[in-house]
Amino acid sequence: MNDEQRQEIIRRLQQGEELSPEWARILFPPEKREYELVYHGKEREEDIIANTLAVPLQKVRTFGKNGDGWHNKLIFGDNLQVMKSLLELKRAGKLCNADGSQGVRLVYIDPPFATKRDFAGKQEERAYQDKVQGAAFVEFIRRRLVLIRELLADDGSVFIHLDQKKSHYVKIVADEVFGEHNFRNIIVWRNTNSHSKAATFGRIHQTLLFYSKSQAVKFHKKRRPPYKEYIRSNFDVGPGGILVSKADLTAEGIRKGASGKSWSGYDPTARARHWAIPEFVYDLLDEDISELPVLERLDYLKKKGMIYLPDKDGSQPRILKPLNDDVGNYLMDVWAYQPYTQGIYEKTNDAIDEDVSWSVSKFERTGYPTQKPEGLLNRVVTACTDDGDIVMDAFAGSGTTCAVAEKLGRRWLGLDCGKLATYTIQKRMLNLRAGIGNKGAAIQPKPFGLYNAGLYDFSKLKELPWDAWHFFALQLFQCRAEAHKIGGIQLDGYLKGASVLVFNHQKQPGVRIDEDTIQSMHEALGSKVGSRLFIIAPALVFDFQQDYLTLDGVRYYALRIPYSIIHELHQREFAALKQPADEMAVNDTVDAVGFDFIRSPELDYVATANKRKGEILSEGMIRIKTFKSEAVVRDSTKKANRETLSMVMLDYDFDTESDVFDLDAVFYAEAIQKADWEVCFPLESVGKQIMAVFVDIYGNEAREVIPASKFWLGDTKAAAKPAKKAGKKAKK
Repeated sequence: MNDEQRQEIIRRLQQGEELSPEWARILFPPEKREYELVYHGKEREEDIIANTLAVPLQKVRTFGKNGDGWHNKLIFGDNLQVMKSLLELKRAGKLCNADGSQGVRLVYIDPPFATKRDFAGKQEERAYQDKVQGAAFVEFIRRRLVLIRELLADDGSVFIHLDQKKSHYVKIVADEVFGEHNFRNIIVWRNTNSHSKAATFGRIHQTLLFYSKSQAVKFHKKRRPPYKEYIRSNFDVGPGGILVSKADLTAEGIRKGASGKSWSGYDPTARARHWAIPEFVYDLLDEDISELPVLERLDYLKKKGMIYLPDKDGSQPRILKPLNDDVGNYLMDVWAYQPYTQGIYEKTNDAIDEDVSWSVSKFERTGYPTQKPEGLLNRVVTACTDDGDIVMDAFAGSGTTCAVAEKLGRRWLGLDCGKLATYTIQKRMLNLRAGIGNKGAAIQPKPFGLYNAGLYDFSKLKELPWDAWHFFALQLFQCRAEAHKIGGIQLDGYLKGASVLVFNHQKQPGVRIDEDTIQSMHEALGSKVGSRLFIIAPALVFDFQQDYLTLDGVRYYALRIPYSIIHELHQREFAALKQPADEMAVNDTVDAVGFDFIRSPELDYVATANKRKGEILSEGMIRIKTFKSEAVVRDSTKKANRETLSMVMLDYDFDTESDVFDLDAVFYAEAIQKADWEVCFPLESVGKQIMAVFVDIYGNEAREVIPASKFWLGDTKAAAKPAKKAGKKAKK
């Protein structure tokens, strides 16, 4: 930086002017690296952290009771903005592991490009055609890795789940973000069997990049579950099916002394052997018996029930060797088969790691397109965390990470921008079974909250007491809470160096802020307030349409709630969340900027029977007549009827008393359109009533509880009648 540039910066700051982005590299020159990945659109890490909007979390509801003061969190919203909010919690000392340490202990992410081909099938080419490509995707991931690094505890770890398409690029940027010295390993996961694409050496694996925040990484060595060939080679089946080690308690050669004497009716010298206890036996004991005479050691082991005395002539006593966590080789970086066995080629499962294979996990299937087996996450979570540690999945999807963390006694954070993912996880967490693979006894999860982030229910906000409203309003616009007075007027904080006033609409009901109000403020404040003042209030309180009014060079900004965030406040243009219209787009990359408010779509539908099998109704049908959404971004292109529909989700047996939407089926807009805007479903699963959730592409919902009588259940004579009533406009 030269002297002229330095003076220009001082002048701008003294006049309260903002510095444009081009000054960033002058003030904060990039760190010189030995090498780095260079591409268009790459931001400085400092800018990523500073410019990402920390959208506040709005609690929708809480599931479960009691707990230990910590509530697990399922958060709907863009994960970049959510992680910035979580970072604020960490800085405030509120992101706490059970041991008191701050920060997330483990992060697992399975970003969009990692797994699309798993479910694409014959449509694989189409599944990739509309995705973010090249540098844009790399930067999409990099921005999130920067926030993840900041969120991690000092001994924390991150696993990045990828496929072959982008893993080499992500490896380079991860080296930049975490430091190449904190790269721990690449794990190869064989996730599928062989298939017909042999012309390119068929792809049957995915990779997990394993990084730590520092060299002081928490890591527990893990052993591979014993494979069948190991058991066959080292164990015999004893009485009652118990496994008996093939290693007996003798060694070759006749010895004089105690080791050559008879014991319990067995004479080792008869087979030219002597008593010898294997070294591993001592590791199984709580006491040190190595100094005892050999026959006393045998007596001790017999008393402990650790010796098998065979009936066969010529057989020698054997040790009862348990199959536990101390048996089996340590896990290496290839997961799915044990090297040096014949299982793969003999078409057996001898060589397959069953704990990470889908072959034994059918009980945990949710139907979500990119779901991973619980066994895979079990290895990751148990290796890098302890009881009470925080585990976060920033692309939570079907909620496998959350489910495994819950079963293992960890705290968890599940983030996703998809409504389908949110409801899938909600159902999964409320229907858990204790065993990995979702087997065993049913369990109740510890309390967890469902939150909105970046898309808010204004009707709920209006119900907040003033203190909560005041706090939320300051958070929403990224204001620093700091009460102060200017000209006798009480102000609440600062935004980009300018004062902020949160208007108390509850204390002054019916009062409007118009040009006269601003004039009165200006007479009291004058130039003492600087060049700007921000006023936060409900939108209907303002009696003028402009974003700001200017008096004597002072701009008085109107920050309206609800309102899409104004461009004046942030470097990036507003961008809304987008929900998928077909299964192929479930995990599309999403980058939201700013916040918006829930606007319930206009909905009109007909519910009736669609098919009969003889005199028995077999299919119900919901025909969507009208579905319109308000634009969530100013100046957006007006959408035609039903054009904003993303999906329809159904709960076939909705329980009004619990008021919990229990997702049973999802129908995507593309398929619904092809079916002439009809959602058809079998009636055999329908209970007393259905809950139908109609979701638009922006994440807004229209909910309808539809009685089973609408589908003419039990009334075969009326089955052919058209429905007389259409559903009314949905409530918020």
